[in-house]
Amino acid sequence: MNAETGVAGATLARAGTLAALIALFTRDVRLALRRKADTLGAAIFFVIVTSLFPLGVGPDSQLLARMGPGIVWVAALLASMLAMPRLFAEDAADGTLEQLLLSATPFPLLVLAKVAAHWLVSGLLLAVVAPLIALQYGLPSSQVGVLVLSLLLGTPVLSLVGSIGAALTVGVRGAAVLLALLVLPLITPVLIFGAGAVEAVGAGLSPKPHLSLLGALLALALFGAPWAASTALRISAD
Repeated sequence: MNAETGVAGATLARAGTLAALIALFTRDVRLALRRKADTLGAAIFFVIVTSLFPLGVGPDSQLLARMGPGIVWVAALLASMLAMPRLFAEDAADGTLEQLLLSATPFPLLVLAKVAAHWLVSGLLLAVVAPLIALQYGLPSSQVGVLVLSLLLGTPVLSLVGSIGAALTVGVRGAAVLLALLVLPLITPVLIFGAGAVEAVGAGLSPKPHLSLLGALLALALFGAPWAASTALRISAD
């Protein structure tokens, strides 16, 4: 058990619910920032994948503008999955997960704090980089704004639903492949509505229906995903 784990465990043992959530969130963010290769890996993967498509498709600006939203969203979806297998795996390996299970703080809230930290260092970073990526596809500013907004609504859903897959595969050999097989079909609606919102602006339509559906998916995931992931983790720990 490392020093970081001991500090987190002691803090959680004596802290109230809000303080425990903040302590766990801060700890996970700090650990992620120490692993710069992992933190930047998702963003670098996102940039490389989205930059390869214009090279392969060619300089047809109309084709790039039409394909851009879908390509950006597919790349964001795949990039968000890169660090997901480690969401609970390291805590399970060093004993932190057992301390979290024994904490007086409701376990689903602790899971939510870990997912929030994961999104902050992965999904939010993708949304920040997205406007630069959109320049390669010649998207107008109106579409870029909706693209960023759709990513801000959709990437938390990717992290929340991904946490269920990470919980189901914790301790399983080949967890990354299994997690992708479990999660990718579930997050297909996020891809459809996210890319659809940007394409709707390009077609002169309102993106509100797509963004509203993304918001509804986010609300549903915020309510259900921490509970489902915590249940899976309790079962795996028994």
